[in-house]
Amino acid sequence: MTAGDVALLAWNDYVGITRCRGIPAEQLPARMAHGLGWAVAGQAMTPFSDIAPNPWGPMLEVRQVPIPETGTRVDIWPDAPAFHLYLCDARTPDGADWDCSTRGFLTRALAELHAATGLTLKAAFEHEFLLESDALNPAPAFTVEAMRLIAPLAGDIALALHEAGLEPETVEPEYGVGQYEVTTAPALGVSAGDRAVITREVIREAARRRGMRACFSPKPDPSGVGNGSHVHFSLIDDDGRNVTHDPAHPSGVSAVAQAFIAGVVRHMPALCALVAPSPVSYLRLGPHHWSCGFASFGIQNREAAIRVCPSTDPDPVVQARTFNLEFRPPDPSASPYLVLGALVHAGLAGIRDGLPLPPACEGDPADLTPQQRAQMGIRELPATLTAALDALLADDVAAGWLPPVMLESYLSVKRTEVDVAAAWSSEELCAQYARVY
Repeated sequence: MTAGDVALLAWNDYVGITRCRGIPAEQLPARMAHGLGWAVAGQAMTPFSDIAPNPWGPMLEVRQVPIPETGTRVDIWPDAPAFHLYLCDARTPDGADWDCSTRGFLTRALAELHAATGLTLKAAFEHEFLLESDALNPAPAFTVEAMRLIAPLAGDIALALHEAGLEPETVEPEYGVGQYEVTTAPALGVSAGDRAVITREVIREAARRRGMRACFSPKPDPSGVGNGSHVHFSLIDDDGRNVTHDPAHPSGVSAVAQAFIAGVVRHMPALCALVAPSPVSYLRLGPHHWSCGFASFGIQNREAAIRVCPSTDPDPVVQARTFNLEFRPPDPSASPYLVLGALVHAGLAGIRDGLPLPPACEGDPADLTPQQRAQMGIRELPATLTAALDALLADDVAAGWLPPVMLESYLSVKRTEVDVAAAWSSEELCAQYARVY
């Protein structure tokens, strides 16, 4: 670290935005034990800085305490200070974990999963975004041209992620004009959420340094493509083995993973309130968008809400290690911690109840008749955030995943967000969210 180096102490909130406070880096050793104070009414901010009605008021404060293993320092830009960041745990003045922390929500969910099953989650996000720049020319989807137009930035992203210890795997062109996707290697437990939060911020920083902006809004334009944040995951035992796969079953899915999938499908409408949590999310989430509009399970079916991604490697050992599932409704306006925590809770509910694997849907569920969908147990997902919040409240099991104050305050923030957005046309809605995300 150098003189003038500023370290950011950061946390990801209800609306999936990473907030921070900065300190001179030389103060870090003194801040590691107790961090910095933060007025928790800030957790009630919408994406537009409106503060929703909340139970805290101006008095209550928590400590944002740096997590040593999340320390990130990227210094690859000679004309800019290093990007230096620590994620934080929110703790009450007596040192306890704050019950409304998004990272704490995931940590508690993982603890429940492990206590009940001896398993943990290994997961990675797909990070889709649009690059905004007057100098960026349109290029056909998925092409070498699209990549070479951003060659310096693509190199910066790969190098920055590597320097941050985030194990980059792909930097690639996507379907939309100016749309790209970045993936990193999967991580175990809460580190998967940490890695997702930091990856997005590193991508944003790399784009900034090249005079561009990375936009992670779920739907930057009503007539354009949406940005998803799909989650690939598997269940791992204490010996590090992937227990998601069973080659003897027609689906390739093990018994414990079958029940996990069934729980996710059962609670999918309620999950939308946490994983597709913005009014603009519902311009992306729906049939024929490859983002899913129904609570369904499939094998290699990108219109299914949760699908099997079997390994193509002929080696059975490699097949077992790399076999994974994909959860497709999430978008980047959701906190990665809430996404993974809700996924774990839903899957664990399926395991506890011994639910059977739902029938695999082939093709788009929207192309089935209502009677066919009913026979397969496929339900339509909420079409608005309001409907998703109602579905969360109507699902007693799902509503119980959030501590009472967290549920109350989260619903208040999201309902305020709905109210703020109600006056906007689709074009204005997309523009406002593109500005923030």
